[in-house]
Amino acid sequence: MSQPYLAMLERGRRRLTPELALRAVRVYDVPPTALPPSQRQSPRPPLTAATLAKDLAGLGYPGFAYLRSRHWKPKNPGEVLLAALAQDDLEPRLVEALPWLVLRYWTLDWNWVVQEAKVRDLQNRLGFVVGLACRLAERARDERRARTLTNLERELERSRLVREDTLCRASLPEPERRWLMEHRSEDARHWNLLTDWTADAVRYIA
Repeated sequence: MSQPYLAMLERGRRRLTPELALRAVRVYDVPPTALPPSQRQSPRPPLTAATLAKDLAGLGYPGFAYLRSRHWKPKNPGEVLLAALAQDDLEPRLVEALPWLVLRYWTLDWNWVVQEAKVRDLQNRLGFVVGLACRLAERARDERRARTLTNLERELERSRLVREDTLCRASLPEPERRWLMEHRSEDARHWNLLTDWTADAVRYIA
């Protein structure tokens, strides 16, 4: 890259392309949260479980450490989180990674994440996952993260949807749906989600 082009980037006269952003993350060893969100419009195509697992591995998730590769292209954690929440059916091992993702990258641009979640009607799923992460932060006595996530929960509360949903399990059998209606946690009931996930079931804490 030439010095004049670098100067134009620094002064805002040229836009930082996704390719340059990826190179900058590698060269300067900055966190993935520094990556600008993709300019692609919603909705995005479904992801395969393998792709999502590799994205989570690249972001440091311990459950998929064996999938890490030096050739991984860094992705904004907010995009990975939204992509996962948007799936109709998601494997439990991938769902379990989402509270960890929120905790690990709690300094995300949450304004952008919340806005995207609202566009895609994902605020209930996001609110529930943020709630799980918040409970884990409270147990770890991490006051800064807990405070940030509590405020995020309150913001999502204002746009909470009334309709029932699942936490990425659209194919949930009818008998299990009926059981969850009666036995789900208070948090799941609050966010109108049919799920049995609780903070106790999450193995990894960032």
